[in-house]
Amino acid sequence: LAQARKVLSSWVQIDEQMVFGPVNPGALTMELNQVRGLEEQITDLENQLTDLRNRRAAHHQTVWDMLKRVRAGVKAIYGDDSSEYEMVGGTRTSERKSARRTAPPVE
Repeated sequence: LAQARKVLSSWVQIDEQMVFGPVNPGALTMELNQVRGLEEQITDLENQLTDLRNRRAAHHQTVWDMLKRVRAGVKAIYGDDSSEYEMVGGTRTSERKSARRTAPPVE
């Protein structure tokens, strides 16, 4: 586009009446204006998409906070080794792996 604007400017300075088949300064100007309009539309749509993604992320965070609260509530009522806790996505205490201990380094 920068090249097209430079060519158009130079073309007008050289000879505004010079044409190359159907290509003249007016036709090139119209095409450049259409490109500019389309780029503006793309920018607007990208901004809308960014806004929608941000709103979606906020809703995801809200849902995640609710899930944590539900699990914590079920854990408080039924315990952390209950079937109910497992049903809401928690890992029962009896099913957790014990901590792995590493052997001390040999000297």
